[in-house]
Order: sequence, then structure tokens, then C-alpha cells
Amino acid sequence: MKFYSLNNPDLQASFKEAVIAGIAPDKGLYFPDSITPLPADFFKNIEQLSNHEIAFKAIHQFVNEDIPNAVLKEIIANTLDFDFPVVPMEENVATLELFHGPTMAFKDVGARFMANCLGYFSQGEKQDVTVLVATSGDTGGAVANGFLGVEGVKVVILYPSGKVSDIQEKQLTTLGQNIEAMEVDGTFDDCQRMVKSAFLDKEITDHKKLTSANSINVARWLPQLFYFLFAYKQAKSNGKEIVFSVPSGNFGNICAGMVAQKLGMPVKHFVASTNVNDVVPKFMENGIYEPVPSKATISNAMDVGDPSNFIRIQHLYQGNLETLRENLSSYSFSDEETREAMKKIHAQSGYVMDPHGAVGYLGLKEYQKDYPDTYGIFLETAHPVKFLDVVEHTLGLSPEIPPQIQKVMGREKKSHLIKTYEDLKAFLLATA
Repeated sequence: MKFYSLNNPDLQASFKEAVIAGIAPDKGLYFPDSITPLPADFFKNIEQLSNHEIAFKAIHQFVNEDIPNAVLKEIIANTLDFDFPVVPMEENVATLELFHGPTMAFKDVGARFMANCLGYFSQGEKQDVTVLVATSGDTGGAVANGFLGVEGVKVVILYPSGKVSDIQEKQLTTLGQNIEAMEVDGTFDDCQRMVKSAFLDKEITDHKKLTSANSINVARWLPQLFYFLFAYKQAKSNGKEIVFSVPSGNFGNICAGMVAQKLGMPVKHFVASTNVNDVVPKFMENGIYEPVPSKATISNAMDVGDPSNFIRIQHLYQGNLETLRENLSSYSFSDEETREAMKKIHAQSGYVMDPHGAVGYLGLKEYQKDYPDTYGIFLETAHPVKFLDVVEHTLGLSPEIPPQIQKVMGREKKSHLIKTYEDLKAFLLATA
């Protein structure tokens, strides 16, 4: 299978080439040239398949020309060694918990899959690959953990100073080895712009082989479709039409779910739930896409003013807004509404949501006002302990700190403070 640039379909690459390049030479995101639905029997008998078997069958068509079956099975085994439970919350409402991995965030799946792919591709290569990634919170920790110690790969993570939680910062600044953290005086959008600029800077790319581990990279983005299939496997037996509500920032996660739908997964609708960074909700309402500077919220991993992956979602539906609306709704919520949802769920059931999951819950409830007989699954994308200050302030309690988090708490933060793209460029050239 080939992957082509969404800016120019004539610019094509293999899966391996697309993973190593990150983005196309014209700055376009790579997209698979076809999505072949899986056989109907796959979904009819999905309960009989293990998660590893589901993942193998789902991703195979996208990677099989570059990754042998035996290697792919090993990559999947290394990626998926934790659970993805669907937990009932209310009548017709459940949450898909995606925080049981090593950094307790949904991005563990994509980061580990990509790290294993890049480790396989770099075998025998003379030049190291530098993974350059911007993070608004959880991506950094997941990428750092996934790539830690991978031979032939160096990682440089950019994050906005003062705009990630203390635990998130610990996870991306304390590992050492082949991981470097760049603390940027700015927003996530500034970090993302610096990353994109570096990819287009020949002074850097002539000396360094760069790739991205943000969800713009196909190896980070596509494997996120796995857990939508795992959730369908668990929820299928209730017999109702299924709706997924996804807390959305850069829109890679929900886009992967929509690819699962294109593979044939029976799902009625998707809800993109956002905080006050509402570029997509406004677009869905008026058809005008207007990027704006991001605003800081308590659900910081979704503080994105120009979501990179939304162009992939539009492409899935050939740029037809009406067709997109048939498959996607999008709503935005304030910090106050988010806190109220956290309080409500905790009072009802004792369940502690993180602020991102709370936004997902709110979006689902908004959709179900018109479609009450659907079975809604909202994604709980990170463990609440990762947003300890928000949880403590909102609920007046401190969740028990899991072992995955405890092991980084006492480590010393090490980061490089930078203000401009020139600072990043100087660092990359100095380490060439």
C-alpha cells in the first residue's frame, strides 16, 4: 500500500518511508491510498478473537508490504500488553478506559507501536533517526517511554512551559538516555510550528534524518483504531447502536476511530468533544474553518487552536460537509461545565474522571439528548492522577498514585529552555 500527501496525491510513499519522513515533502499529511473493509464475519465473530488478533487483522493492509507478519505480531505483542476495559457508568453510558499502559494515557498505544516500527526500520542503518515531537501533555511522556533506549533513535520533545501538569512534565523530562526535553516559552501551537519548521529546514535535514511522533505520523495515528475495535467487541452484545464520544485536541484519536468505521465497524456516530478551543465545533456549525490561538484550560491536552488531523477527517468524507455531519457531531464545553461533570459522576458512582474524560462525557450526553436509545462510550484518555491539581481542587480528594507514576515523582527534571525556533535549530545542529 502507498500513502500519499493530502496536499498532492502524486507525492507517494511506502509505509516505511511515510513513518521515517513523518510528513510529506510539501508539508502534507500522509494518507493511505485505500481502506479495504474487513470481512463481515470479522465483526460478526469479533468476540471470539483476542485483542492481538483483532489488531493484526485491522492494521495488516496498511503495513504488510514493509513489515513481515511475524514481526508485526511481535510489534503488536509489545504494544498491547495491558487492558482496555469498557466500564458502565449510567444507563446507556460507559467509558473506555485507556489509561492502563505504562504512562497511563491513550497515547501509549500509538507511541509504542511507532517506536517498535521505527526500531525495526532502523536496524542496519548507519544514520540515527531523530524523532521530533510537540506535546500539549500526554504525547511527550508516551513517546519518551515508548522510545526510551531504542537503538538508532534519538528523541527531542517540545512542550509549553507551565502548561502541562507536574506529573506530565516529570514523565517527559526525567528519563535521560536518548530523550531530550525542550521547554518552550509559548503555547502548544508554538511548539507544533517549530517542529514543522524544522522538517522544512534544509540546513537541518541535510545533516539529520528527522521524523515526527505526533499523530501526524501514520505509525502514531493509525494504531489508535485498535481500541475502538476492542470497545466494540465488549459493547456489541447490548444490541443498541453504538456512539463514541472522543475528547479531541489534535483530532488524531477520533480520526483513527473513523478509520475503524471505514473498515466496517458498526457504529452509528462519533462525537468530537472539545474544551473552549472550539475551531471544529464552529466549523461543523457554519462550514468555516478558522484556526485561532489556543486557550489554556484544565483539560490541557486538548488546548489546540489548529488541529492537524482534522484535514484527514475531512478527506475521509471527500470534503462533503453534509456527509461529515451524518457521521460526526462536535460540541465544546467550559472549564466550569467540565468540573460540574466530574462532580456529578463522582457523586453518583464514586468514579473519578480526569478533565478530558469529563469533556467526552459531556459531549456524549449532549448527543444523547436527541438520540437517547443509543449506547454511548466516551473515552477516558488519561488517569485522573495525571491531573492531580484539577482533581483535588474539583473533588476535594487525592487519587492513589499508581506505581507507573510513583517511579518518576522523585526524579530530577532536566530540560532545555528555548524561546524561538532559532534556539531549537541551534540545538539540533549542535547535536548533529
